[in-house]
Amino acid sequence: MIHPTAIIYPGAQVDASVEIGPYAVIGANVTIGARTTVGPHAVIEGWTEIGQDNQIFQFACIGAISQDLKYAGEEAWLRIGDRNKIREFTTLHIGTADGGGETLIGNDNLLMAYTHVAHDCRVGNHVIMANNASLAGHVTVDDHAILGGMSGIHQFSKIGAHALISGGSMVVQDIPPYTIAQGDRAKTVGINLIGLKRRGFSSDALSKIKKAYKLLFRSGLRGEEALERIDAELGDCPEVKVFADFVRNSERGIAR
Repeated sequence: MIHPTAIIYPGAQVDASVEIGPYAVIGANVTIGARTTVGPHAVIEGWTEIGQDNQIFQFACIGAISQDLKYAGEEAWLRIGDRNKIREFTTLHIGTADGGGETLIGNDNLLMAYTHVAHDCRVGNHVIMANNASLAGHVTVDDHAILGGMSGIHQFSKIGAHALISGGSMVVQDIPPYTIAQGDRAKTVGINLIGLKRRGFSSDALSKIKKAYKLLFRSGLRGEEALERIDAELGDCPEVKVFADFVRNSERGIAR
C-alpha cells in the first residue's frame, strides 16, 4: 500500500489502509485517516490532520507554512475532513497564531487543479473550487458554494452557502447565500436558481428567497430598511433567515 520510494518521517501517523504513491513525502506531524490515497510526488507536511476516504492527487502540496510574512514558525494546523478530492498542484496551508491557529476544510469537497486555500481559511462541506480558484487568508466559504475557475477571493471575505462565483471573478466583499456573483470587482447579479433547484429547495422557499433578494438589491431601500422588510414579510422562512442573518452580520459589506 506504500510505494518503496515514498518517504514517511518518524512520528507520522498513517492508517494501515492508506495508499501512498511513488516519491510522496509525509512529514513527521502528519496524521492520515483510513482509506485515504496519496498520489505520486504529493507532499504532506506541517501539523496536518487528514480524515478518511480522501483522494489526494499527484503533486498536491498540503500543510506548508503560511505565506503570511508575520508567520514566525509557531505551531498551527491544517485540518481536513473526509471524502475530499484534492486534485493536482493544489496548495493548502496551515493557519497562523493571529488567525486562530488552524485552517479548516470540511467534508465532500472538490478542489480542482491548482486551487489554493491560504492560512486560517474555513471551507465547509460540498464546496467546489474549479481550476485555479484561490482563497486569500481568513476567507470563509460556506456549504455547497461553487467557485468558478480563475476566481480570487480577498482576505477576510465570506462566501455564503449555495452561492456561485462565476469564473474569473475577483471578490473583495461578502457574497450572500444563494446568489450569483461575477465580475472584477464582483457584484451580486442574481439568484443561483438552478443550483437551488438541484439541491431540493421547495418552490415556497425559492419564491421567498427571490422576494428577499429583490428587497435587498432591487427595491432601492437602504440596507437596514430592506432587512426590516425581509424580517417582517418573510421571516418565517428558515432559508430567508439564513440570507438575512448573513447580510446583517457582514463585516466587509455585501458585494452589490
